[in-house]
This record gives sequence, structure tokens and C-alpha cells, in this order.
Amino acid sequence: MTDQDTGRDDVRSGRQPDSIDSADPPIVPPAKSGQTIVQPPAAEQTRATEQADADVDRNSDAEADTASGTAPVDTAPGSQPTPTPPADPTPSAEAAERKVVQPTEIIPADTSPSPAGGAPPATIAPERFQTVGTKSMSIFSGGGFHPKMVRWKRMLAEIGELEPTLKPESDSDLRKRSLALRYRAMAGEKLGKLLPEAYALVREAGRRALGMRHYDVQMIGGISLFESHIAEMQTGEGKTLTATLPLYLHSLVGKGAHLATVNDYLAKRDAEWMTPIYTMLGVSVGIIQTPDDQGSRRKSYGSAVTYGTAKEFGFDFLRDRLLLRAQNRIQTEMLGDGGGGFSDSGDKPVMRGMHFCLVDEADSILIDEARTPLIIGSIEDTVRDQIVETYRWASEHASEYELDEHFTIDDDTKQYELTARGRQKVRALPKSNLVRTMGLVDLYEYTERAIKVFREFLLDRQYVVRPGDKGVDEIVIVDEFTGRLAEGRKWRDGIHQAIEAKENLEISVPTGQAARITVQDLFLRYNHLAGMTGTAATSARELRRIYRTPVLRVPTNRPPQRKRLADRVFGSMDSKFKAIVDEVKTIHETGRPVLIGTRSIDKSEILSRMLQAIGIEHQVLNANNVAMEAEIVADAGQHGRVTVATNMAGRGTDIKLSDEIVDLGGMHVICTELHDAARIDRQLIGRCGRQGDPGSYRQYLSLDDDILKGGLGPDKAEKLKARGERLTSSVDSYAKLFRRAQRKVEKKHFRDRMVLLHHEKERKKMQREIGQDPYLDTPD
Repeated sequence: MTDQDTGRDDVRSGRQPDSIDSADPPIVPPAKSGQTIVQPPAAEQTRATEQADADVDRNSDAEADTASGTAPVDTAPGSQPTPTPPADPTPSAEAAERKVVQPTEIIPADTSPSPAGGAPPATIAPERFQTVGTKSMSIFSGGGFHPKMVRWKRMLAEIGELEPTLKPESDSDLRKRSLALRYRAMAGEKLGKLLPEAYALVREAGRRALGMRHYDVQMIGGISLFESHIAEMQTGEGKTLTATLPLYLHSLVGKGAHLATVNDYLAKRDAEWMTPIYTMLGVSVGIIQTPDDQGSRRKSYGSAVTYGTAKEFGFDFLRDRLLLRAQNRIQTEMLGDGGGGFSDSGDKPVMRGMHFCLVDEADSILIDEARTPLIIGSIEDTVRDQIVETYRWASEHASEYELDEHFTIDDDTKQYELTARGRQKVRALPKSNLVRTMGLVDLYEYTERAIKVFREFLLDRQYVVRPGDKGVDEIVIVDEFTGRLAEGRKWRDGIHQAIEAKENLEISVPTGQAARITVQDLFLRYNHLAGMTGTAATSARELRRIYRTPVLRVPTNRPPQRKRLADRVFGSMDSKFKAIVDEVKTIHETGRPVLIGTRSIDKSEILSRMLQAIGIEHQVLNANNVAMEAEIVADAGQHGRVTVATNMAGRGTDIKLSDEIVDLGGMHVICTELHDAARIDRQLIGRCGRQGDPGSYRQYLSLDDDILKGGLGPDKAEKLKARGERLTSSVDSYAKLFRRAQRKVEKKHFRDRMVLLHHEKERKKMQREIGQDPYLDTPD
């Protein structure tokens, strides 16, 4: 049996109780006014789609500047003056729809005490906290106090009053206080009542164990996380430290508290970094890593706080469910409850419940990965040889088919379909005896799949080839959103096998599904869910609609000093890269560190060769050299350092700057291409200007960028590309065209998620009605 995290799908469900057979609760209109509800998709899908389009538009334009604290300027030290881009040469009615209301900022003085030796407290700025949900509004919108902020300020004052009391106590007394809180929580006292003392204990433990005192803005973030919000905290503002607050509080009830992040590296790093705080308070910490066996996993889940990845939490949930079915132990309680009757031979479920989960990088996991199904495979098909040979036959002839003559591509669905002449060519091609036994319809599908792979899936862009665990070369997906290798994941619908055939590798025959759950459905099963990220505002309505988790923007501890330089637009990638190299050379001469972000491995390698040609020493960080990640990130902020990186440098990396670099103007970030979601661009931009440090960034674009094809369609993209080939200078006035294309791509992805969400919900409902388990009795 093998674990596969394959392809992308979507699921839609209300928050479920922790029962195995319980049906999805109906989505009912909320009691409070102003809250967005999910319309019945069958009748209201068009209305939801129109609302989705408006949602994306209203949040897109100002996010990169407003939420990250940047302001557009024309020049930076060492850069050439660039005129402000003029109006969009192809204006549309969309521009009139986009309006962003900025919250008022009135910053009163911080009244909380500052213990000697601790970090200075941050000022409380209640007017700067902005709840983002059905409407973006200031805490003080309409001239009145926001009820939550009034209550949270009162909690913050209570925490501050406890600080002088805790400071003189010994470490032993601090642990006794923590133990007393645990007794009170397990006796049934509400966690909300225990919050001030619990958070004060964590703040004091952080000061003693790590020399890191939680700022007031981090405490507010921690309170919002306890109340099931998504806290949007800017990069460098201490999300890892903030996470200790709700994790500790929820761990007191003895049901376990989980933190889910995007990869094993971040899970291990954050857990080991924060363990001294938990240890001082008598709280055990577990870490789930991909290679762990069942015994190690059970021990980690038995800890009060468990760090891991969404993928591993999902696979463990499915394995436990399969185990319970095999032993006829499917119950209506939470997995692992009432475990009597199991032997001690390792046949117990490893998870003990799904009480609370804090999702780090929530937008990446809850939005970008929402449709990703986690699949445990079953026994291979008996017709393996026939399938393998058909994949190889289709791949061998894929390059012989011509667009429009032999196949067409649907502009909306991106589906490939053979024309009459294409089907005729399939029938006429020579075939082996095994391939001849395939039905014609199957042969058409294999051919369409092979053509799609030949045209769209490129080595060192969507995937890499490297030795696997058995020493045999295998395909490893490069995650588009993180730039990291997606270990254990496979494309579905035969795409992965078609790529293996294209690269002449051993073909892994598709397996059946023994168990399946989507990332979205997994997190909807938790009793309590919260999240943190630096880029959530643009997805606020989707997060609230699906997960019922409103987004709260938490202000920075220090005023941001990040400068946005005017965008540059060029006719082709070559001219764009030459301009980038020129800017790198100019900035490099000033001594400032430079970080260059690319969308793919192959483009990072191209830029690396160009920098090497002019003698600029640099480091390359991509999925091919992940082993050097920690060392490269540690050096990226040093004097004169130049780093070329994929999205790996965009999440979870904290690049430290010396005082010398701060005086020079901080780090300069260059974005070489827009991603499908503006949130991903903002993650890279957030590597500079962290924690009040100075910094600058610029976005370089070209008329052959992929975003134009995805947003404007292949025909218009080809016309722009042809126009770009004739240009001899930059065309910065086209910058807004790229934002427009990006918004269109975001809209399409949102619509796709909502449609698939509806289909998945209907499938689960139907299976429950006929007595099937929607996670184990899944169709292939």
C-alpha cells in the first residue's frame, strides 16, 4: 500500500463534528447580520460565480501595497529613474469596480508594563486592526468601538497586570501555575476564562527560555487565533512565536493541539525552536515527519502539542480509518476515543482526536492546496503491461500531432480534444498487439493526455527527475506555490504516468483508491480551526465562506519602510533578464544584498548563468539544492550577497540583516514574473523590509510571461508576444495589463474551487445515503 497525494480536487463541507459516520451539517443562514453564507450551489452557482468575481476585484489592487505597508516610489539607490506607469492601454469596466477603503489609524500609547530585561512593548493600535470578511471594515468604523476589540483590549490589560506578578516567581513556580491551569481546564472551566493567565505564562516563559517577549500585537493575534480567526501578520512579525499562545491554551484540555505547516522542514524547525517555551510550562511537544513509523507517530500525537504537515495529518487520519474498518471498530465518536479492545501490537489508531488545529501559511494550505486529494492506493491493476505499453506508444507519437489540424484546446477548461483527422491518425499509426487490444476511446484518451504532457509539462519547471528511494530515477513534482519538491505527490488522471513515459522512466501504473480525503475536508473536521499567514486579505471571503474563519489584519510592531519601485515591462524574456542583470549589478556595487525570485527552476538557472557571465558571485536556491537551504538563507542578507531563488524563499524564511546593511538601505527584492495569485508575489516581496527594516522591491514583466496566456487567453497572448518581439525598449505602460490578467486567473481558480466543492459535497451526501463511507468507498 502506498501513500499518494495526487493531483488537485476540491471538496465542500460545513464544519463536522469529530465523528466518523456523521453527515455534513447543513449550511444555514447565520444569526448575525452581514455574514456571508453559502448559497445552494445547484440553484445559485451563477450568483456565487458573479460574487466570486467581485470578491477578487475588490481586494486585488491595493493588497501588495496596503497590506504590506509599501508605497510606490520611482527610484532607489543605484537604480535608474523610471516614470510612473501611465494608464492601462486596454482599459475596461473592471477598473471602475475596484475600490479599497483604508482604515483610519489613531494610535494611543501602550499602557502595559514592560519588565526589565524584556523587549519593549509595542503600542496598541486598535484602529489599525481590520476585520476582513463580508465587508472590509475598521475596528472603529462608523465612529463606534468594535465589540471584539473592546473585549480583547480588556484581556490584554489583564495579561499585562499579571506580568509583574509572574516575573519574580521561580521556574518551578511557573510550572506549578501551568499545572494548575491544566487541572482547571480538564475540570471543565472554560478556556476563555483561563486565557489571560495562560497567555501571561507563555509570555513570561518566552522571555525566560528564548529571550523573546511577545509584543502586544502578537498577544492580540494570539487572542484572535483562539477565537478561530485567520490572523494576517506581515512577514517577520513573529508568527512562530505567536502560535505558542493558542497552542498552549488548547493543549490544557488534554485533547491535543496540532500545528499544520507546508513542509517537514518548517514543522521540525518551528517545533524545535519553540520547545523550550513549552518545556518550561510542562507541556510535551511532538513532531510528525514523513519517514516516521507508527510507533513514533502515536507518541507524537500523544504529546500535548504536535507539529506536522497537512499531508501527514491527512494520511494518518485515513490510515486510522482503514484500521478501524478492518477491525470493525467504526464508531460515531472521534478516532481513537474508547480504544478498549485493541491489542498492544501496534494496531491502535495513532491519532487521538481532532480538537484544535492552527494552520501556518493558511492561504497556501486552505486555498491553494484545498483541492488536493490525499489518497492511499490499493492493489495495482492486473493489466499493468497493457497500460504501460499504451503510455509509451502514445508518448512516442505525441510530437507528430499539430494544433487545430489534429487537436484543439478549449480556452476555458484547457482540455485537449482530438479532431476527426486526429482520431484518424490514431487509428492509422502502427501498434503492438497489446496496444491493439485497447479500445479506441481509450487510445484517444491516452493520445490526448500524451499531447498535453508534451506541450505543457516541462522538465525543471513543473517537475524534476532524480533518484528515488530504490535508486531508480523518478518524477518529483515542483510545487508551484512553494517552489519545493512535493515528495510523494503524483498528478492524477494519468498525467504522472504520461510524464514518466515522456522521460523514458519506469511507469508507475495507476492504482485504485483505498481511502481518500481532500485537504479542505480534513481541516473542516476539526472542532476548532484557526490560521496565520502574511497574505490572507485577498482570500478573506473564501476563507470565511468555507471555513467560517474571519480574517483579522494585525498591524506591524514597527512602521514598515519597504519601498516599491516602478514596474518595468519588456517585450521578451531575454530583454527582461538583461535589464534584471543590469539592475543587480548596480545594486550589488552599493553593497546591498539582492534577492531575485523566479517561478521555475529552469529560469533560476538561466539567470544564474547570466550573472556568472558578468562575474557576479551568487547563490541559487531551488528544489535541486534543498539541502543547502538553511545555509543559503542565513547568508542571503549579508553584505553584497546575491541570491537567485524560486518560491522556496517566499514562505517561512527569515533573512536577517546586519546594522551595516540597514544603514545601506536594506535588502532589494526583484520579482521576475507574476504568479497566478497575487498572494504568492507578496510572500516574496515580504522578504525585504521585515520588522521595520528598510528595503525595496521591483517587479519585472515581459509580454511573453505565462500569466498573460492564462488571464487573457492564448490568442491575445500570442499577439502581445509577437508585438513584444518587435520592441527594442521597455513598455512600462503595459504593467496594469498584467494585473488585469492576474485577477482573471484568480477569478477562474476561485470559480473552479467552488464548483468542485459542490460536486464533492454532493458525492459525499449520495454515498452516505446508500450507507457507504465517503472516505473509504471512493470511486477511482
